[in-house]
Amino acid sequence: MKHVSIIIPQGPIILSSVIGTYKVLAFVNHFMQARGKKPAFDIHLVGLSTESELYDGLFAIRPGSLLSEIQKTELIIIPAFYGNPLEGLKRNMDFVPFITDQYKHGAEVASLCTGAFLLASTNLLKGKACTTHWMAADIFRQAFPEVRLMPEKLLIDELGIYSSGGAYSFLNLVVYLVEKYCGRDVAVHCAKVMEIEIDRQSQSPFMIFSGQKEHQDESIKKAQLYIERNVGTKISVDQLSEMFAISRRNFERRFKKATANTPVEYLQRVKIEAAKKSLESGRENVNEVMYAVGYSDHKAFRNIFKKITGLSPIGYRNKYNREMAVN
Repeated sequence: MKHVSIIIPQGPIILSSVIGTYKVLAFVNHFMQARGKKPAFDIHLVGLSTESELYDGLFAIRPGSLLSEIQKTELIIIPAFYGNPLEGLKRNMDFVPFITDQYKHGAEVASLCTGAFLLASTNLLKGKACTTHWMAADIFRQAFPEVRLMPEKLLIDELGIYSSGGAYSFLNLVVYLVEKYCGRDVAVHCAKVMEIEIDRQSQSPFMIFSGQKEHQDESIKKAQLYIERNVGTKISVDQLSEMFAISRRNFERRFKKATANTPVEYLQRVKIEAAKKSLESGRENVNEVMYAVGYSDHKAFRNIFKKITGLSPIGYRNKYNREMAVN
């Protein structure tokens, strides 16, 4: 059996990421036993104390093992933090030496959603790729600039270090681990019984672009607002740099530093976000939406839309527009 340590941080954490993970692994154990085989996982809930309260004391988790009692484990699973993950880190840095030491001695480590913040605090992700909830991407980049954050990815496997996207996408990572350790047939059976959509690769269709404004560069903020208020207008980088009296090279450098996007990427994301909203709730056809957000080339619009969302404009409308779904 593979020794699994689901760590239980001092709250606040997302309770479902603990319960869901435990249920999937326990289900696999029962399934293996029903087939006359040994259980695959030796599951332990590991905490800094014997109880962790969640949601203002409404729930509590009582870990069966203290961190000091675990001498060796083979897989560490870090659940998601609730609220501001940086606040959660302050109460849980005692896990960092444990995670680092166990990884150096052969353990694998998986972070679920915003659990990536605790994983990144170990420095094990330095120079590696990682994903987390897309809503936490800006905060993550500021806190851990040395990590290659890829929030469009649903899960990432990087040399025995795993990370998953936001919310319930952690289930996809857990099923991925089941397949790795127990085989495809077990993973498929588990996914079918628990109704988890297997083999999802992207969280791009779920992402909502609201603009990265958690920075102090006022000129760049004004440029962002200008872009957002003129979605249907053709805007060039030269025009923006002249408008704010900044050389193009310096403008591009400052814009990328402040927003994690180049000016062109930001323009595209703002336009595609406006297009998404129209496709979700409006009755306009794709061409009408395309023209409304400032595109005239259907192929270019489709390619950029698919690059950002993972879906074609028609596919996106069919998925998220209620009237289209009913029809």
